Amino acid sequence: MPALLSGLLGAGDDRPDAIRVVDRQLSREQLLLCATALADEIRGAGMVAIDATPSIESVVAVVAALIAGVTAVPVPAEADLRQRQHILGDSGARVLLSTRAEPIDPRIPAVAVDLRRRSAGSHPEPPASGPALVLYTGGTTGVPKGVVISRAALAAEMDALADAWAWTAGDVVVHGLSLSRLQGLVAGLLGPLRVGCRLRHTGRPGSKHYAAADGTMYLGLPQIWAQICADPASARALRGARLLVSADAALPVTVFNRLAALTGHRPVEAYGMTETLVTVGGRALGERRPGFAGTPLRGVQTRLAAEDGTTIPCDDQTIGELCVRGPMLFGGYLNRPPGDAAYTADGWFRTGDAASIGPDGWHRIVGRVPTDIILTAGGLRIGAGEVEDTLLAHPAVREAAVVGVPHRDGGARVVAYVCAEGVGPQELIDFVARMLAPQKRPSQVRIVPDLPRNAMGKVQKHLLRGR
Repeated sequence: MPALLSGLLGAGDDRPDAIRVVDRQLSREQLLLCATALADEIRGAGMVAIDATPSIESVVAVVAALIAGVTAVPVPAEADLRQRQHILGDSGARVLLSTRAEPIDPRIPAVAVDLRRRSAGSHPEPPASGPALVLYTGGTTGVPKGVVISRAALAAEMDALADAWAWTAGDVVVHGLSLSRLQGLVAGLLGPLRVGCRLRHTGRPGSKHYAAADGTMYLGLPQIWAQICADPASARALRGARLLVSADAALPVTVFNRLAALTGHRPVEAYGMTETLVTVGGRALGERRPGFAGTPLRGVQTRLAAEDGTTIPCDDQTIGELCVRGPMLFGGYLNRPPGDAAYTADGWFRTGDAASIGPDGWHRIVGRVPTDIILTAGGLRIGAGEVEDTLLAHPAVREAAVVGVPHRDGGARVVAYVCAEGVGPQELIDFVARMLAPQKRPSQVRIVPDLPRNAMGKVQKHLLRGR
């Protein structure tokens, strides 16, 4: 496995528009010269925050940090001020690489990213075990935590993705994802740089932006693919692509099938979290199954654990907590004791995600533990994701969230919150009853105008239970 820096800045497609963000571009050589000039300035700074806007300056800042051997802390541009200030304070960043006029926090010295500066200097390759990134979690279960990712883990991740997606320097990767998150930063920016292919960042995701980009490989989240499916003309413009990738959450089966019909491509899914990077996914040259995340990437092992930690059989039916181990996993949480990292004594990371695994190794992710595991009064363990997918198969349903509500006889009953028009609760209950086992049908369906979400777009199911 090549070292992170030499692999990242090696040979590749070096056209003048090799790296394009919206309407601005750099060749790979220009990127290297700009980033090296900035690296000369920040070397030795330790922890460096980056105002991760969708800009060519953000690209230069990330590469500069890797060249300088400092730890990059991307600050999400889409987060609110309180979250951004928490990241700056918790990380202890000594400097902020600024991409806009107004600083996030005037108490931290800002260094402007100046694309006019160039340097042909050189920097030694830092140790592979050293921290490359601190990515902050979305804070869905509490205060966002800083996830420390080593240079070796980054290199292992990008090489595993290149293997899974048959990724070459001839590809053109298109996306509009955040440059502060796993999908947009690691897969969407560092991946193209390491492989040597061209990158087209559209500034923000959207069907029209994707349709006009003329790429070979498109990265998106489930909600982006749903939006593209709602715009058939834009979806059909993707027929010339080689690969469509969906990440971040399970892709609803209805969206999978609609996307395949419109584009001619059955999308590849990629499962991962900030702590593990992408560990499970489909293959460009292999089978793609709707409703399944795929199989472990190269170097990754997985297993299912019961509440007491014992291993659950891979029978495609039994649900347990997904545990993973592999070379791309994180080294711990910043400023937290080692015990907070949820590693077992023998090196398995407990993801907190509920899943089932088939005898052939295919994984189905059904939600979070315990949020999306509903233990009924009869002792049946139901994955909320399976019921949500079934509800989404109804043509009148736009969104669905399923929760477990305590039952008077013990256990929980299945309650669904649905955004839909022109359909009643009983019709939806009957629809699920025709598709799933009787125990899995919702005891109640509540039609709502929208689902509560946090700043990262995640549904906040605890608020639904409060209703």
